[in-house]
Amino acid sequence: MNAPPGERLQKMLASQGLASRREAEAWIRAGRLTVNGQVATLGLRVGVRDDVRLDGRPIRRRTAAGGASVFLAHRSPGESLQTPDESGHASLLARMPKRAGRRFIAVSPMPRVDGGLELFSSDGALALRLQRAARRVDVDFRVRLHGELPAERLAQLLAGEIDSGERLTVLGCEAAGGEGSNRWYALATRGASGKSVRQLFERQGATVSRVLRVRFGTLVLDPLLPRGRSRALTDSELAALLDAAEPVAGTPVPRSEPPAPTKRSRAPRPAPVRPRSRPSSRGRPARGGTGTPR
Repeated sequence: MNAPPGERLQKMLASQGLASRREAEAWIRAGRLTVNGQVATLGLRVGVRDDVRLDGRPIRRRTAAGGASVFLAHRSPGESLQTPDESGHASLLARMPKRAGRRFIAVSPMPRVDGGLELFSSDGALALRLQRAARRVDVDFRVRLHGELPAERLAQLLAGEIDSGERLTVLGCEAAGGEGSNRWYALATRGASGKSVRQLFERQGATVSRVLRVRFGTLVLDPLLPRGRSRALTDSELAALLDAAEPVAGTPVPRSEPPAPTKRSRAPRPAPVRPRSRPSSRGRPARGGTGTPR
């Protein structure tokens, strides 16, 4: 037996970035939504020609080609995603274009203390798909340390072990310049988050002052995109990102795995890295590559 045409009302509202499914269901229960002049009920399916209204106001739906649903943003370290800062400056999500949706979902967001490349989507299903893909794509970071990481600890870092017992997939790490007591490192991983990257360096006794994400799959942070600004992904960029996130047939999905069991107790953490005696400076990474922001 064929299913009725259209899609469930709450799913349509979520895919348009107007509300989460739970919020949409609450609107339906409260009688705030009507379809073709009739009060909507849970489970009601709607098509593109149906007149859907919230509190009497028509909901204008985007077509497949009408407006982007995924945005790349350059987030400043310390910038809030949802709440205004102390000076009343609007949050990053509050500055997203209203024409693309009223509700945006962050894909694997960086911790507030850090920053760099962020992805937002007003399409709930697409945001979930990208969130699941975040553990399969290559993700690059620039990490600023207070002091230089000795060669032996850099070699240990490549094993990817963090304090939780998980192992990150580290593809490479190399020095990327710096000034004074600050040193930058370029880290290439598969599926790592900003939080886990900070833990990775801290496990080696390093003092981490900043973590910036500069690549997510096929997307690279453009140094010409100002901090606090965003841009819509093109159709080709989104297609390439989704294609890169698809697992290859017969290849297991990379996961953070616990270290192999051993009879020895966990070794103590190394002593903190002590910076060389040099004048204090904010420090900048070496030029080249993606051009890490300050």
